[in-house]
This record gives sequence, C-alpha cells and structure tokens, in this order.
Amino acid sequence: MKIKVRVSHEEDTKYASLICKKIQESAKIRGTGIAKKDPEYIKSKMINGNAVMAFYNGKIAGFIYLEVYQNKEFVVNSGLIVFPEFRKKGLANIIKIEIFKLSRKKFPNSKIFSITTSHSVIKMNTKLGFNPVSFSELTQSEKFWKGCKSCANFDILTRNQRNMCLCTGLLYKPSESYEDKTVQKKNIDNLIRGDKIILAYSGGLDTSYCLKYLLQKGYDVHTVIINTGGFKEEELKKIEERALNIGSKSHKTIDSIEDYYQNCIKYLIFGNILKNNTYPLSVSSERIFHAIKIAQYATFIKAKAIAHGSTGAGNDQIRFDIAFQIICPDKITLSPIRDLRISRTEEIEYLRNSGISICWNEAEYSINKGIWGTSIGGKETLTSYQDFPDEAYPTKLSRKKSENLELEFEKGELVSVNKEKGKAIKNILKIEKIASQFAIGRGIHIGDTILGIKGRVAFEASAAIIIIKAHHLLEKHILTKWQLHWKEQLSNWYGILLHEAQYLDPVMRDIEMFLTSTQKRLTGTVYIILYPYRFHLVGIKSEFDLMESNMAKYGEMNYSWTAEDVKGFTKILSNQMKMYHNLNKNKK
Repeated sequence: MKIKVRVSHEEDTKYASLICKKIQESAKIRGTGIAKKDPEYIKSKMINGNAVMAFYNGKIAGFIYLEVYQNKEFVVNSGLIVFPEFRKKGLANIIKIEIFKLSRKKFPNSKIFSITTSHSVIKMNTKLGFNPVSFSELTQSEKFWKGCKSCANFDILTRNQRNMCLCTGLLYKPSESYEDKTVQKKNIDNLIRGDKIILAYSGGLDTSYCLKYLLQKGYDVHTVIINTGGFKEEELKKIEERALNIGSKSHKTIDSIEDYYQNCIKYLIFGNILKNNTYPLSVSSERIFHAIKIAQYATFIKAKAIAHGSTGAGNDQIRFDIAFQIICPDKITLSPIRDLRISRTEEIEYLRNSGISICWNEAEYSINKGIWGTSIGGKETLTSYQDFPDEAYPTKLSRKKSENLELEFEKGELVSVNKEKGKAIKNILKIEKIASQFAIGRGIHIGDTILGIKGRVAFEASAAIIIIKAHHLLEKHILTKWQLHWKEQLSNWYGILLHEAQYLDPVMRDIEMFLTSTQKRLTGTVYIILYPYRFHLVGIKSEFDLMESNMAKYGEMNYSWTAEDVKGFTKILSNQMKMYHNLNKNKK
C-alpha cells in the first residue's frame, strides 16, 4: 500500500470530470451536500495549486479544494471526496490535514471554515482546532451561499434566512498574524495534527510520557537516541522496542562516542578539568553532543519540531534549547514536562491510564551513565547533609587486593593501558572495567546550576578521575611553570563554559587550540596503584621530564650557578619588598 497526498498542479486537470462525477454520486447516496461541481471550476483550482490530490497505489483516490472570500478574510475547505473503493483507509483525515496546512500556508491571516453534515468530518476539523459556530460567523459572500443551490437541503437554508441548516458550521481563527511570527515565537500553537516531530528518547519515564502525550495530540512522532557510551547493545534494543510499542513511527539510534571523545573528552583530559575540583563533567558534557546530533537528524528527516523530556528545574533544558536555536532555528522546540509542569506521579498515572504500565516507581535513583562517568540522583542529593549510601552506586566493591596500573600518553592522549596499545575510547573502557571493581571515582558534587540555584549530585567516574589525575601528574613534570599556570586558568574557563551550555561559542575552539599546543611534549608513562576506594600516583617516566635536567637536582646539587649568584639574585628579588617595609615600618 502506498498513499500519496500532495498539492495539485496542471497535469491533474485530467481528473476533474471524474472528481465531479464522484462528488455528485456521493451526494446522491447521502441525500445531502453540494451535488454539482463544474469541471472547469475544479480545473482552475488544480492549476492554481488550490487543491489537494490523494493517490492510492498510483490511482486517484481523493480530492479537496480551497476557495477565498471577502478579500481573503475567509478561506473555505470544500469538496472533500474519497472514492468509495478507497474508503476506511484513513485517507479523508490525511486529505483534511493537508488542505488545512495549504490554507494556512497560502492565507496565514485568513479564517478557515467549512460546513458539513458528516460527523467524521466534524471530528477531524475539531482536532485541527475548528470550533462549531453559527452561520452568521462565516462568510456572508453571496457567491459562496449560491453554491449551495445544488444541495437537496437548500430550501431549509433559505427558509431560515441562512441562519441554520442541517450542516454544521466550523471555523478556525488564526492565533496571530503570519507577519508577526518569528522563529523565536514559534510554539506548539504553530503545529497541527500530522506534523512530524523528533523526540529525544531515552526510554525512561519522562520521555515515555512525552512520546505518548505527543502521539495522542495527533503528531507524527519519531524517536531518536544518541549513544555517547552509556548503553549496552541489549539496552538500546529494549529502548527501541519500548518506543515502537508506545507508538513511535520510527526509532533511530545514533552512535556518537567517537565524536564525543574527539570534540570534548580529549580536551577535558588536556585541561585536567574537574568542576569545582571535584566533578569530571561526566554526563553534563554529553548533552551538547546529544543536542547537536538530534538537531542534525531532525533537519535530515525534515521534522517541524524537536521535543525533549527535560523538566523546568535542571540544566539540560537550557543545553538542548540553545543548541536547537543555533543549529536548526527553523524547528519548534517542545518540552511537555516543563511546559505542563507535570509531576512524576502524574506522568505514571497518565501512562497507566493509556495502557502503558512499567514499574518506574521501583527505581529509587535517577542514573545517567556515559563513557566519561555516571551521575546519580536520589532523595539524599536533595538535601545538604545526607550521605549517599553505598548500595545506591551502580558498581560495587569487588576487589580488595591492590593492583598496579600503567598508563602511557602520547601528546596528551591515552594510547596504552598496562602496556597494551589501543584507541582512546577502548582504553577508557578498559580502565573503567578495572578501576570500578575497586569502587574508585565516587563522589558527591555540589555546584551552581545555569539557572543560579545550587545542585547536588552523586557520581562515579573511575576512568575519568584516574586519567585526569595521571595526566596532570605527567604535566607537572613536563610543562613549564607558566604553561601550568595559564593552562589552569583557561582549563577552568573551558569547564565552566561547557557546563553553562556555551560549547558553540567560538571562544571554545580558541581554548581548544591553546590546550592542544600545550600537549606537544606531553608523552610518557604514569605508574599507579589501585586500592579499595582510592588510588596512589607513584610517578612517571618521560624523555621530556624536566626533573631529569643536568642543571640541578632539587634539594641536592646544582651545576649552573654559584652561591654568590644566588646571593645576588635574592637581593634583587627582594628589592621591592624591602622598599615597601622600609617606607611603612614607622606608620603602623
């Protein structure tokens, strides 16, 4: 089966006589409706692109047209016909949606109306936003009402001075003028039934609610999930099954792990970035890459809107919204949970009433896992004083005997774990597998959200913490004092800006270039010992180790200056302090 519904063109005029015949036959069977249509009149509609044609497996199956009255104040959707052999296939609904879209596109400031005796047409129009009205609210054009002469009930209309008939009048009023609309003002009011929406879908409660809610609104919803390392293959399959079972028209899984590493994690390592000296931006750093890929996919499949399941209290809503506004400003952004201010309990009840019963209440903690770590939220993180229980962390302590770990870096990138070469992503996963058995990398982060409120979250990120600390130790041996100083300043800003949804600002590319330039000599091996809940940085080996200079040994012997050199140096170095204290010693 292949249904095609499109705007008419000149070649469609060959169907005009057949359409008029089908309209007349249908009116005769129903005993009502405008029976006679002039083929030449229908042809003019087709030629001017003021009609919608429907085809079923290549055969003409349906038709509708629009007409304008009272200097474009009113547009009527009229002449709906689905040929008998193609009925009960949903064609009428699709045709109505397309003519409504066409009417709004060509005449955005006009009121759209129709009159009908068909209960199904009334229902379709109501879902599109039409309201039943008296005939006095419709066009008063004589030309329109004369068109009713071929209806069997025309005498009823005339006897009632055109105030009423067997038909119901339906009217749609535009919410605002087309000229006043801008991309920034677009919202759900600009969407109509059948519009294509991309939903960022994780398979959890919030996004499952969004999926069902948008489907029940009549939108054509397609789900997408971006994998940045937080899902196993079987988990992704279950998420796809859940989306399709709820009713998603299609589901897409996009792998973005390598992209995430090359464009973000690499720089988090180069910068030794820990938010507030604690949190490795595990999951928050992923969101911009989710948003970028979702926006690109929405553009690819020509979606009209993008929806996400963020609430109104967190950072992710801002990260998603900003990325969408920059990458695909023509798309409408929807966030039903935020917009409706709906509670978790209400979401569960809504889904249950919709026939979707999944035990979301059994999960006490909200867990977001990615290749760079896992964040965990629960009742304890909503307080400032409760510790996070051991059982709430996804990975458990399973190794108690210490173990050596050897990491090799080349130009700042991790190239080997325990002398086994591999790509960076593989190495990160390998460290995570080893170190998580020691329950290393756990912590609780308290920080400032983009919205200005304080937020508290637990996390476990054994690979991220170990790699950053090992990399930093190597830098201490290799980089100069002022390289380390200015790296620390810019790295801190890089982390702040990334967290604050500013990834797409060009200053981030500038900082990345600086960080990359500092890694030219950052090659060497770091030796580590793993223990339960902690690790110890033993030391490093590198041909660029500044401690291996033959000029001097700290605390031991120098070969490049004399004692007299040092005495002169200290005199000059202390000059300004001496002047200050001499001038101020009698003023205390």
